[in-house]
Amino acid sequence: MRRSRIVSKSYRGICIAGKTGIAALLAFFVRLPAALADGIPHAWGLGLQAPGSAIEMRIDNFHNILLWVISVISIFVLGLLLYVVARYNKYVNPKPSRTAHNFKLEVIWTLVPCLILVAIGLISFPLLYYTDRVPPPDLTLKVTGHQWYWSYAYPDKGNLAFDSHAIWDSSDVTDAEAVKLINEAASGWLIKDKPLRLLEVDNRVVLPVGKIVRVEVTGEDVEHSWFVPSLAVNRMAVPGKISELWIKIDHPGIYYGQCSMICGNGHGYMPIVVEGVTPEKFADWVQSKKQNLGALPTKPFQFAAAP
Repeated sequence: MRRSRIVSKSYRGICIAGKTGIAALLAFFVRLPAALADGIPHAWGLGLQAPGSAIEMRIDNFHNILLWVISVISIFVLGLLLYVVARYNKYVNPKPSRTAHNFKLEVIWTLVPCLILVAIGLISFPLLYYTDRVPPPDLTLKVTGHQWYWSYAYPDKGNLAFDSHAIWDSSDVTDAEAVKLINEAASGWLIKDKPLRLLEVDNRVVLPVGKIVRVEVTGEDVEHSWFVPSLAVNRMAVPGKISELWIKIDHPGIYYGQCSMICGNGHGYMPIVVEGVTPEKFADWVQSKKQNLGALPTKPFQFAAAP
């Protein structure tokens, strides 16, 4: 009689734990869409940022598939563990079984995970090839990381080049100083939006929507990383090496990023802001930027001579 009560309590505990787990999982998936927004992180956000490029869209789809796969596996393993605890505890089975091996079971639990990994590989390898293979570009953007700011150059546009510094480039920047810097920089922004603290810069990168942009990333002093999550961009900026990637922005908007490589005490003050605009606005911006900068020619990047 006592054993029956114990077993009944064990199964009741399993049911409660199962209901709680399912409720938490449903709450996660219900809140997930609310976290998606164009190009910026949100407090209490779940999941990835809303995709702004074809690459990020494919990565999002791959992420969603993996999320369902690992959720099903986790629920199955949790249920199996709870069943084993309730069914084979010492109260229900005073005499433990001495079974040591089960050939069929061992083949199954070895073969099934292998098949799951093979299925994931069949999806991931084409995605990896798609992200690394740069199509014929319409435009080239060169990115150089410094301690602690970014330099951008457009070799196809008469070597148009400029530096991009953070508005909040240290913890000492006061609100009044930030407002002054924002007012000075806002005239050069094509998309007028509320600046985000610690994520805003004086000179934003401007790229045309619907065009294939080849991005060449390098570093001048130490290693940095050019990371824009909503555009699926994350490349190391290594001194003496040029890494190549490509972007095709789907729709106009502002896309924020940051250096994701710990590059020194100014690491937290290297934000990235990309404006996606129509090709017509981009052409007008190029002419205006050249006039403001005086259209001064910029010496192209060269590797240091070997000693």
